[in-house]
Amino acid sequence: MSNIWIITSREYFTRVKKKSFILMTLLTPLLITAFYGIIIWVSIGQSSTTEHQSIGVLDPTGFFEERVEDSEHVDFVFLKEYDPAQLIDNDSLSGLITVPIGYQIEQDLKLKYESESGLSVNTTQRIERTFRDAIKTEKLNKLGVSNEQLDSLKSSVSLVSFKIEKDGSTTSSNIGINTALGMVFAFLIYFFIFLYGVQVMKGVIEEKTNRIVELIVSTVKPFQLMMGKVIGIALVGLTQLTIWVLLSTIFTGIISLVIGINFLDMDTLSTISSNPAMAGLNTDMAQQLEDIPNIPIGMYFAVFVFYFLGGYLFYGALFAAIGSAVDSETDTQQFMLPITLPLVFSFAISFSMVVGDPHSTLATWMSMIPISSPIVMMVRLPFGPPTWEIIVSMLILIASIIGAIAFAGKIYRTGILMYGKKPTYKEVTKWLFYKN
Repeated sequence: MSNIWIITSREYFTRVKKKSFILMTLLTPLLITAFYGIIIWVSIGQSSTTEHQSIGVLDPTGFFEERVEDSEHVDFVFLKEYDPAQLIDNDSLSGLITVPIGYQIEQDLKLKYESESGLSVNTTQRIERTFRDAIKTEKLNKLGVSNEQLDSLKSSVSLVSFKIEKDGSTTSSNIGINTALGMVFAFLIYFFIFLYGVQVMKGVIEEKTNRIVELIVSTVKPFQLMMGKVIGIALVGLTQLTIWVLLSTIFTGIISLVIGINFLDMDTLSTISSNPAMAGLNTDMAQQLEDIPNIPIGMYFAVFVFYFLGGYLFYGALFAAIGSAVDSETDTQQFMLPITLPLVFSFAISFSMVVGDPHSTLATWMSMIPISSPIVMMVRLPFGPPTWEIIVSMLILIASIIGAIAFAGKIYRTGILMYGKKPTYKEVTKWLFYKN
């Protein structure tokens, strides 16, 4: 264990002292929070600075003149006759809309728009909505139904879910927050395994290519070297993630004060959602934010750290074995696919089928199988899977980590000293049965 600790310390401090590590660790959360802060700030400002336009309308039918109302950003000027060529010399009108001759409200309306410049998406939607509302109102009047009567038929239905605890108490269980949490947890684990697993592989290849490993294994066993490298880089990733979380929280608070946005304020969310470009945001998010204190963050974080490290140790050992078996990064492709494919598959399934039905048979089994459980179980966790499933999944992952380390160790101890030959699957299989 002392040798493993020495190698772990070397891997850890060598990497965290690099300028590139320090810069990326400090700048990444700042750049991300600044990026999203600027987007929201610009979106809020856009809703109050949108240019007001006057658009001419040629309506041979005379149907829309008394029925189309000006909107907040568009005024409609009805003309008796107009030459589109005059738009070039007319600064008062931004464009010209022409209604088809002989249009009837039973028909689909296809408007013609002419201008010197293109029409924005937002303005297009405003024009279409205005004419659509005019047609709808006329059809309702023919049926003897007013807009007020139609609005009275509309009902708002919302589902608020609660989780019943063993002591009989209930806690709010917000679907939106649960889905977001599961996706964030899964993405972090997926990103971490790929980023730092590949670093393990590259580090082994570099030491093997420079023949440094021949000196190292003269004093420590290959298995100790592999474990020290895997654990050391795992601690580097955990350190970086912890710093990112802390700095992101601090920077988010600072940027919120600078641009004057309070994400817990209902009026602020309403202002953001009034911009068509931010139509996905609505005031329901305020209710979701209110449910955050009810989330057992401590339990989620503990389980996340377990799968965060467990998934990395499982795949990291395999990446180390690949690095020991080849002499260059170009030779890793034939061995990378069987390892990365299950990881990519579980990530894709989690963001589609598992999120849609986290308690399905597929989701349950994938949260047990070690090649997919670190990602799938984190997606299922906010939806409250049975405790026994979480425990069984953890036990299977622990047993699989031990098996993966033993498997990778046998390949590592032979492959780390092999040079000048591209190994095949058949040859790597033989390495598993070599005696120490």
